Amino acid sequence: MDSNAWRFPAEWEKQQGILLCFPHNGNDWPGKYGAVQWAFVEYIKKIATFEDVFVVVANKKLQDKLQAMLQMAAVNLNRVSYIIHKTNRSWMRDAGPIIVKKGTKRKALNFNFNGWAKYTNFKLDKHVPKKVASFLNIDLEQVVYNGKPVVLEGGALEVNGKGTLITTEECLLDQKVQVRNPGLTKADYEAIFKTYLGVTNTIWLGDGIKGDDTHGHIDDLARFVNENTIVTVVEPNKSNNNYKPLQDNLKRLENATLENGKKPNIITLPMPKTIIFEGLELPASYANFLILNNCVLMPTFNDVNDREALNILSNCFKDRDVIPINAIDLIWGFGTLHCLSQQIPK
Repeated sequence: MDSNAWRFPAEWEKQQGILLCFPHNGNDWPGKYGAVQWAFVEYIKKIATFEDVFVVVANKKLQDKLQAMLQMAAVNLNRVSYIIHKTNRSWMRDAGPIIVKKGTKRKALNFNFNGWAKYTNFKLDKHVPKKVASFLNIDLEQVVYNGKPVVLEGGALEVNGKGTLITTEECLLDQKVQVRNPGLTKADYEAIFKTYLGVTNTIWLGDGIKGDDTHGHIDDLARFVNENTIVTVVEPNKSNNNYKPLQDNLKRLENATLENGKKPNIITLPMPKTIIFEGLELPASYANFLILNNCVLMPTFNDVNDREALNILSNCFKDRDVIPINAIDLIWGFGTLHCLSQQIPK
């Protein structure tokens, strides 16, 4: 890897903190808005045990409300900072900036969020990278390719910090559904990854899990747990809609190589049982965990497979505590811990 290139650090590298956005739009969690706000308080509490939390809040009134809730829950308030900015939604993995590094220098990338090429109400979210970069006092760069803005979300990118990235064809290459960048090919994306993220090797998986309204984000599918080990979700039930696509992804990973030409170690994670709410299949996945300094937070779903997933991840992260967080309310917004957060490298 070129030491003069900007590089997207792996999630397990030292972090300054985690970016979140406190929900103020109840439409993302209809009927569960109150429960989700308290789920957020618990999430903030766990992160603040280990590192700083930067919380985007819509206004001073909501900041005061959240501060009171955090005090009730005995959260370490010295670790919580507020960025006042009204957003459309709370998904910082996608609307927030991606912070890259060159040596000790940091820079924020703006990947021109457009509501996953699905929703029209994203105009407020578009300004999150600028607000966050300004708060952190680091430069912001618009990502462009051939003179056009590139649309990408953090949830579509998984890196090992050494030059390999995993993403999906469904999310980036589909030219009919939720098209982010019309006409861009694998070679185009790989050029973008190299220029902006320091990536020299891309592993392409196929389709995402059912119910994922981002159309195939990688952070519900396959994640690096160290520079040469990938955990990937599999579905044992052959009649389940996720069985075939996840088997296909597993085969692709088994045939893949890392930036050094070696094969990655592959570890499989179970899927929770299908969760249906108001007639919709929700994209619940244990792969949506968040790595912190000295800790990993894993979503759980009141499911028999929660324990198995916890054991597998605990074996992957022997130097970190793996802490379960109940995500049964959060998943009604079609995402959980990783989707809601973005790490800020030190």
